[in-house]
Amino acid sequence: MKTILLIEDDRALRENTAELLELSNYKVLTAPNGKIGIAIAKENLPDVIISDIMMPEVDGYGVLKELSNDEQTKNIPFIFLSAITEHKSVRKGMDLGADDYLTKPFEEEDLMSAIESRLAKAELLRLGNDNENSLTDNPDEIGNLNQLKNYFDDNGEIIKVKEGDTIYEEGARSINVYLILKGIVKCHTMDQDGKELITTLYNADDFLGFASLMNNALYQESATALEPVELAAITKEQLNTIVSENHIIPLELMALLSDNISDIKHQLLQMAYSSVRKKTAQTLLQFAEIMNKDTSEPIKISRADLASVAGIATESLIRTLSGFKKEGLIEIEGRNIRIKELKVLKYVT
Repeated sequence: MKTILLIEDDRALRENTAELLELSNYKVLTAPNGKIGIAIAKENLPDVIISDIMMPEVDGYGVLKELSNDEQTKNIPFIFLSAITEHKSVRKGMDLGADDYLTKPFEEEDLMSAIESRLAKAELLRLGNDNENSLTDNPDEIGNLNQLKNYFDDNGEIIKVKEGDTIYEEGARSINVYLILKGIVKCHTMDQDGKELITTLYNADDFLGFASLMNNALYQESATALEPVELAAITKEQLNTIVSENHIIPLELMALLSDNISDIKHQLLQMAYSSVRKKTAQTLLQFAEIMNKDTSEPIKISRADLASVAGIATESLIRTLSGFKKEGLIEIEGRNIRIKELKVLKYVT
């Protein structure tokens, strides 16, 4: 039975995650802060370490630094599990030597996949050390999507796009794939009546343009900046070389594309069968989530973009927003919308 050390200061999350791991047949050691976590790691030498970042005593970065400088613990796979989603924080963790970086709230299958892939790689490296002609540990290897993002950051062409400007157009020959470093991008297409349909919203640390990865493919939709955007671009040829040389990246890209398709299907079902009120409420919540806004911060977005995501006429959306305002669910000041009753909006029918 493999042993996992979980370092997490939130008691409820620590206990729930530990139970989840135990049900998956792992032995779990827990620590409420980084200082205790370091001591447990050195004493027990677990097979995998999962650590939060923002913790008392010693933070997650400090834990990783300390264990990386110890001969006995430096090769233990290390996974960050944090609510910090900013690209620079992810980059810092990976640069320090973390094997993976998951953000809270996390999906159970994502956590299990990260653990299993790290354990598998550790076993392959162990076998490689037993046979000098076998697999060796390459420090420049790109072993997961977070390391791929670092590659974009280090080697990609940095592109800055103004609000409202187009990044690429539907039907154009696709040359690049992108990592969004800053800002929000909408991907959109036109229906048979010439009406814009926003298919997906992307924000910082998301990939863009993967759907057109095959050679000679055309972009299947247009991408436009909803606010000032900064991107790192590499050519499809570069990315295909990385994918062909790596056994893990293709599987993670397939999972990423599958998630995107599932999100689009969910949106289309909502547009087809939900009421105008529910479409409007869900769209507000979607924009609030993608823009990382809590209920105290306003959402600045055009009514046309809101209507396009919801799949309703702009006039219908404006009337529905007015109704929400009268009911005290939202506040409206010009283009700004602030959600007042988050729980109520979630259950609008």
